[in-house]
Amino acid sequence: MTAQRVLVTAGTGTVGQHVVRELRDDDIEVRVGTRRPQSVREANDSDECVVEFDFVRPETWGAALDGVDAIFLVRPPGVEQGQVTAFVDAASRVGVEHVVYLSTLGADKNVLIPHHRIESHIQQSAVRPTFLRASFFSQNLHEVHGQDVVEHHEIFVPAGTGETSFVDARDVAAVAAVVLTDDRHDKQAYDLTGPEALRYDEVAAVFSDALNRRITYAEPSIPAFIRRMLSRDLPLSYVLLMVGIYSTARFGFAGRVTGDVGRLLGRPPRTVRDYVEDYRDRFEPANPPAATHSPER
Repeated sequence: MTAQRVLVTAGTGTVGQHVVRELRDDDIEVRVGTRRPQSVREANDSDECVVEFDFVRPETWGAALDGVDAIFLVRPPGVEQGQVTAFVDAASRVGVEHVVYLSTLGADKNVLIPHHRIESHIQQSAVRPTFLRASFFSQNLHEVHGQDVVEHHEIFVPAGTGETSFVDARDVAAVAAVVLTDDRHDKQAYDLTGPEALRYDEVAAVFSDALNRRITYAEPSIPAFIRRMLSRDLPLSYVLLMVGIYSTARFGFAGRVTGDVGRLLGRPPRTVRDYVEDYRDRFEPANPPAATHSPER
């Protein structure tokens, strides 16, 4: 059965906000789950339903799940695996039929990461699962690393010379909307990547060309990366998580490219160039320097 009422967890997040928009365009009743509903309501004058939802506060689950038949499930950083699986069990008990879980590329084989264990738990529950195993989001380049591009004109990540098959969060959201509104995708798993794998020096070249100023790849050591991130008051646990993510690229495990996005959407996935051009304003310094890079034609 196609979903009629969908709870989007992390509904204002990197992917969730776009899932909400896609489903609303499909005339699906959307319930936006967020820890701070009042601030969302004040900032958003649409008529979408915003509810308080927090994995670590089970008292928020009942109202968020009331009448829901499908969930777009995201595990935010810092939320423990057991809190997510307990929520899945609660959803199953109240009759939720379909869970679309935003996982990570390679989760089916990597038994060491929480995504693998959460996938296994969902498979053993009474809900019908769909797994979206996404590569590294292009949007992380401004949400996490935009300050380095703006202030230092560099991409500062410890990924060595490894490649990454960046995927645009908007494409992941569009796929989520497809699988939530068509039950032919129940009990399926999709590996979501962009159309190509790039080294970070190649990403820097794309930035340089699109922004018309020179952006370099700093290729910092892991200790240097940790020091800079901690200087911005980021939690050590989050910084170490980033180190783990970039280590997968450093050791050559993040470059796999698939065609799932294109097959599911009927169009090519967005490129890193598309992303940079669409988010250009996020990378512009307050007092931009004179252009130092001439795009090739």
